[in-house]
Amino acid sequence: MTDKTTSPEDRIPVIVGIGEIVDRPKEITEGLEPFDLLERALRRAEADAGAKLLSEVQSLDVVNFLSWRYRDPEKLLAQRLGIQPAHCYYGPVGGETPIRYIHEAAKRIARGECAVAAVCGAEAQSTATKADRAGVKLPWTPFAHDAPEPKRGAAFQKPLAVKLGVFRPVTVYPFYEAASSAHWGQTPREAMTESGMLWSRYSEAAARNPNAWLKRRYAPDEITTPTADNRLIAWPYNKLMVANPSVNMGGALLLTSLAKARAAGIPEDKLVYPLGGASAEEPPDYLLRDQFYESHPQNAVLTAAMDLAGGDGRTFGAIELYSCFPCVPKMARRTLGLSADVQPTVTGGLTFFGAPLNTYMTHAACAMVRRLREGAKLGLLYGQGGFVTKHHALVVAKAPPREALAQETSVQGEADRNKRAVPEFVTEASEKGKVESFTVLYGRGGDVEHGVVMLRTEDDRRTLARIPASDHATLRHLLSMDRTPVGSLGEIRMAADGVPEWRVA
Repeated sequence: MTDKTTSPEDRIPVIVGIGEIVDRPKEITEGLEPFDLLERALRRAEADAGAKLLSEVQSLDVVNFLSWRYRDPEKLLAQRLGIQPAHCYYGPVGGETPIRYIHEAAKRIARGECAVAAVCGAEAQSTATKADRAGVKLPWTPFAHDAPEPKRGAAFQKPLAVKLGVFRPVTVYPFYEAASSAHWGQTPREAMTESGMLWSRYSEAAARNPNAWLKRRYAPDEITTPTADNRLIAWPYNKLMVANPSVNMGGALLLTSLAKARAAGIPEDKLVYPLGGASAEEPPDYLLRDQFYESHPQNAVLTAAMDLAGGDGRTFGAIELYSCFPCVPKMARRTLGLSADVQPTVTGGLTFFGAPLNTYMTHAACAMVRRLREGAKLGLLYGQGGFVTKHHALVVAKAPPREALAQETSVQGEADRNKRAVPEFVTEASEKGKVESFTVLYGRGGDVEHGVVMLRTEDDRRTLARIPASDHATLRHLLSMDRTPVGSLGEIRMAADGVPEWRVA
């Protein structure tokens, strides 16, 4: 329950400093490693606050690295900064984690457990990839081969999903794209048009953001039309419709109490107040979900955020809707009751601003702070991780809160209450199957590798099935722009390699 008692100033959390860095080295070996990017972002956040706060950090959260591996990176960073924070945490993979960490740091300040907190993340995937391809040894902290590899993708999915290639974000999110657009009554052409217009607005924001990786506006048709430079990856997503992880970026935020901020002389117009938020999640195995046209955790989290804003998504003066793939903000803006011409970002999106893997929302939080300092009164930060799996929203404001920051922020119960029966998953079937959703996977040369359909059998079980590249009739049926194949019937048969295959009736 929310504590209705107004907090004393030493229990009111405020964001006081933001720092970002973008590294574009001329030579591969000049590229900064993630640790250097982290430290520079933190020092820029301290400079932005205008107060010496880093030496007093008692809560330190480091977003998970994927471009380089360190052993105990949170402890190494604390040593480099010369601090010994009581809370020193390096978390798991998840695009929502920066928002979760900012929210949890704010709750620690509200509980009186710390007075200064830092949240930071960095990646150098662009340099790491170029070095690997060129066979160049980077002069970085040695790669920690003995550190555990983060669990991702295939670790949580069924063997059949892995065998069919639908175990990575770029091949799983299309299931939500196809199912949701069909549920909304859209033809594939109409859904593609919405995606192009939405993504063009993300690119407009990136063009205005000095920290963006791609700083130009893309027209909707540029985004949705496949070309040699904008190849199809997994239907219906082209390269310009997916997250771009090949960037070098670091971001950091500093939080403190209102009392400490005022004592340090930080100007009032720099302060941004976390008002509260919510979290919920799905099982990591995406095939254990009841359907793919909406996300119950997403709905519960965004509804809770709207409740904090007075029950209306239009109250937010600025929003950041997580944008790894178009289906995510398209679902979110409908839950929020926002129109199709919504401005969905203050940052630029994971395609155009860039996707430093788990830490994009660190940069989004920095951009949101700037927007509130410029005049917006209320902001929404919505982050998402996994395969529409983990969700966290945070509401931030320019004015102080009217009540204490709530400590209980899970809305998992609400999400679970709305979940319907999950169909049994089977790996063998020889009967008719109805399309629940689908995608088609493409090679780098633009040729179809195979299609994948998610099916409901005649007794309402769920399976995955392959459409071979040689089955042109079924592929044409799936790729029609004028009629969704969701709901269509076909025959399932078992192929020689033990994989179900589907042919349209």
